[in-house]
Amino acid sequence: MKTQKIALIGGPSTGKTTLINALKSKGYYCMEEISREITLDAQEKGIEQLFLEDPLLFSQQLLLGRQTQFLKADSVDHELVFFDRGLPDVVAYLDYLKSSYPESFKEICREHSYDVIFILKPWKAIYEQDNERYETFEQALIIHDFLVNSYKEFGYTIVDTPFGTVQERIDFIINHLAANK
Repeated sequence: MKTQKIALIGGPSTGKTTLINALKSKGYYCMEEISREITLDAQEKGIEQLFLEDPLLFSQQLLLGRQTQFLKADSVDHELVFFDRGLPDVVAYLDYLKSSYPESFKEICREHSYDVIFILKPWKAIYEQDNERYETFEQALIIHDFLVNSYKEFGYTIVDTPFGTVQERIDFIINHLAANK
């Protein structure tokens, strides 16, 4: 059985983690977002926003962590593995910051392909900022465009996930996957 790798992408506060947690509660295998973990670890070391203070270091850690998750998915005994963000997110955010990065970042993205990409658009009604999510809603709209461009650059077809309740969004995703087997 080949495991299908499905990435849920979108800018900050679009509902990705909420969907991942709901999918997990329904028995699906999910890889959680690791950027908060990296941010909190840096804060314990006195770096308030590692992504803003050293975007390349933050992104290297993130890329390595997401690559590890991607490779781990090959060894799980599940038909579907859902990811809270994917590898090309790293490139998209660095492009958003106009920050340079090694070509190896793009090579890693090309070497590890997801089967399906679902994008969650910025949604003002659910948007929240917090200690790790510092972007404004207007910045989230811009980040969304960078994400779309990044995934398209790597040859992905992106499936727009409609607004709705958590269950409606899960139903859409699962029905889409079933219809496109």
